[in-house]
Amino acid sequence: MSDYKQTLNLPNTAFPMKANLPQREPEMLKRWEAMGLYKKMRAVGKDRKRFVLLDGPIYANGHIHIGHALNRILKDMVLKAKTLSGFDTPFVPGWDCHGLPIELNVEKKIGKSGHKVSAAEFRQACRKFATEFIGIQREEFKRLGVEGDWENYYTTMDQAYEADIIRCLSAIISNGHLIKGYKPVFWCLDCASALAEAEVEYADKNSLAIDVSFRVVDEENFLKLFGLKKTGDGYSAIPIWTTTPWTLPANQAVALNPTLDYVLIETAEQNKLLIAEALLPAVLAGYGIESAVTLAKISGARLEGVLLQHPFYASRQVPVVLGEHVTTEAGTGAVHTAPAHGQDDYVVGKKYNLAIDNPVGDDGVFAAGTELFAGKHVTKVDADVVSTLREKNNLLRYAKITHSYPHCWRHKSPLIFRSTPQWFISMDQNGLRSETMTAIDRVHWIPDWGKSRITSMIENRPDWCISRQRSWGVPIPLFIDVETDAVHPDTVELMEKIAKLVAAEGLEAWFDLDVKKFLGADADRYKKCNDTLDVWFDSGVAHDCVLKKWPDLHFPADLYLEGSDQHRGWFQSSLLTSIAMSGEEPFKTVLTHGYAVDGAGRKMSKSIGNVLAPEKVIQSLGADVLRLWVASIDYRAEISVSDEILKRTSETYRRLRNTARFFLANLDGFDPEKNSVPTEKMLALDQWAMEKARLLQEEIIKAYDAYQFHVIYQKIHHFCTVDMGSFYLDIIKDRQYTMPTDSLARRSAQTAMYHIIEALVRWMAPILCFTADEIWQYLPQPRPASVFLATWYTGLPPLAKDSKFTQAYWETVQAVRNAVNKEIENQRNAGKLGSALEADVVLYCDAQLKQELDKLQNELRFVLITSGAEVRLFDASLTDLVTTDVKGLWVQVTPLTYAKCERCWHRRKDVGTHAAHPGLCDRCIENVEGAGEKRAYA
Repeated sequence: MSDYKQTLNLPNTAFPMKANLPQREPEMLKRWEAMGLYKKMRAVGKDRKRFVLLDGPIYANGHIHIGHALNRILKDMVLKAKTLSGFDTPFVPGWDCHGLPIELNVEKKIGKSGHKVSAAEFRQACRKFATEFIGIQREEFKRLGVEGDWENYYTTMDQAYEADIIRCLSAIISNGHLIKGYKPVFWCLDCASALAEAEVEYADKNSLAIDVSFRVVDEENFLKLFGLKKTGDGYSAIPIWTTTPWTLPANQAVALNPTLDYVLIETAEQNKLLIAEALLPAVLAGYGIESAVTLAKISGARLEGVLLQHPFYASRQVPVVLGEHVTTEAGTGAVHTAPAHGQDDYVVGKKYNLAIDNPVGDDGVFAAGTELFAGKHVTKVDADVVSTLREKNNLLRYAKITHSYPHCWRHKSPLIFRSTPQWFISMDQNGLRSETMTAIDRVHWIPDWGKSRITSMIENRPDWCISRQRSWGVPIPLFIDVETDAVHPDTVELMEKIAKLVAAEGLEAWFDLDVKKFLGADADRYKKCNDTLDVWFDSGVAHDCVLKKWPDLHFPADLYLEGSDQHRGWFQSSLLTSIAMSGEEPFKTVLTHGYAVDGAGRKMSKSIGNVLAPEKVIQSLGADVLRLWVASIDYRAEISVSDEILKRTSETYRRLRNTARFFLANLDGFDPEKNSVPTEKMLALDQWAMEKARLLQEEIIKAYDAYQFHVIYQKIHHFCTVDMGSFYLDIIKDRQYTMPTDSLARRSAQTAMYHIIEALVRWMAPILCFTADEIWQYLPQPRPASVFLATWYTGLPPLAKDSKFTQAYWETVQAVRNAVNKEIENQRNAGKLGSALEADVVLYCDAQLKQELDKLQNELRFVLITSGAEVRLFDASLTDLVTTDVKGLWVQVTPLTYAKCERCWHRRKDVGTHAAHPGLCDRCIENVEGAGEKRAYA
């Protein structure tokens, strides 16, 4: 016989080497849909403990982007892992449908509400637009392998949900948290509406910065405060610095810090200026004053109440007030105060009963009657203000600066602060702030810095402005007394009636409401509120509208999982509304992930051209590669993604797939019921491999429970490439291929591989959902139709406590093997060796290491995958030994000149000594014709 191929147990499997994920994944999706996988998962888990993750609704206003994919894949990995851990994991996807994200898109198509189309037509168009994109996004999320109740999702524009939003607002009103106020709010001139803080982003803006002189009215008494008398012809003044010249018409005061030291200086022109001492050098340099005399120093507190002349309104005098918000970071140490145009200004204004004078209309134009500036737009008036100040001789300096400034998150346009009548959820009127702070301590925040972040936000946030001046939104269905501005005394009862109407007829039930018919005799006393609710309120009350109303869910949620921007958005609106309604937090745990950025750390932007569409990645590499990328990252920080990063991820995917394929190919012909070897009879190396997998599974499950997906990725990758690919699987190939099919040593390896792949496929499943379920179909033995109908594998037996082949033992062996391979590679590079099977290795060891390696007896060569291997005590007289990194080990590698066995490729002295099989070694002859060689260890 010269062809021994048929005597080998060569690997065989129909599991494809090439993944073809873009083509194969859609087929698997069809299979899952046909079998009703989500329903089967729920049916299997019907008697289990439930784990509820509430989906933060995304806007239905376009195709999904990489951030959406990241978020929903993370959620899916959490829930699939919880399913494997034995939980029932319902997932109800959600969509946010009201507000600007939808309106802006509809405006581009049909124009603004109330202009080209009626408000009712506009709302209908918005509803249609949102419905279309819900359908599109739903299919895009399904393509990512995300399992959920895609037929019974929730939307904030569902009539029942809209009705429940009104009921939630009613509960908050009933608990005394709603107030109406004339306060400064972020105002978008493009939206013509108030914005909440969560709708604001900061970007650089070029502004005109000016220093303005507010002259002292009673100079004599002012100077007395310093122990000085009036001299010369100059004036005394307090300069302010502002980057919003357009707000000066609304100025009502100048604020100083009570604890700062201020100095009074006299210029060459005999003018006296009050400057914060810490800012004096910078101010003088800015004014071009080369020499000035410091006359006196005083604390800000002593100047409270000093009257100043408005810089261009002769009839207005304004006081000096005190405020802790005044700092020495920039400016002069004195702050122009317009309570209608700033939050700090408003707070100080309330303290001193200053007028909240807002001369600016909804369109950004100064109202008729505004002295000097009536009819002019705030974005174009700065030059007029400067000209007026120069004319009045009160302009000290002006310059262009670039600074961080609030912008509308949708229009990307600069905002203004503007006082308007708005509805607010009060943070302090009825203890909402303090209750919320207490609730934060009861929540588990991941990462832990999330707690400090939301704590500082709640500590410092102003009252929540919940009213908007928009058409597409849930109304604030209040009836307001036309004389007193108070809400109707029966508001809670009336809102329940409105909620029932909305549930039956939709939002138009409110907008078309006939007040006379609805209120009867009271109708003439009340007017309808025309404002709509902030969309953060809509999504924020999902804890009530979904968790408390949806079948199979529960309150509070076990987990909220969103991007880090939601500390100021959905996490906060959910927490505040829940505490305001019931005093309970809506979640037990909050997990936060960072933003997706490109490989250079830049934010994704169409203008830069660095946007990666999930659809493009899927068409090229497949959804499982995208999912593997999500698992590979530490989501707590910014998350880098690029074509190059995804390409590297796809290479990792191939290594994982090839490892699984090796297992499957070498389980060909293995029946676990008939061929499994009892653990105590298995070879030592096989027992180690199962123990390695068992211990690793404990770590992986622990990491899944802690949502540490990047740790899982690293552990699985290391296990497949190092522990298995570079060590265990490499070693067992020889006996797997060359020994008799039913030999103990071969079946022992197959038994170990069977148990390991049963565990490995489950470890992969939450991350590589398509690939894991594909592997599942090729595993032996009858099993559930999908890996997602199973739980973690429990068949990995522990290593016997008295085993001398412990994990530590095999770690030592691995280190020795690595040292040998290093020297073999050196000789190969030097041209002295071809393959490792051409090598004869002698290991010179100290007594302790020799004792350990002797345990393998004549099987050491199979571990080293060399044709010869021997262990000897170290001999100091030998000079040709190679020193290694392993303590107590020296290596000698020499090429063998023996013939190569045609069957096992080992070079052995006995090859050619048997006439019947001149090309085989003794071992192969025994495996071909005899009972088979005996192995105990490797």
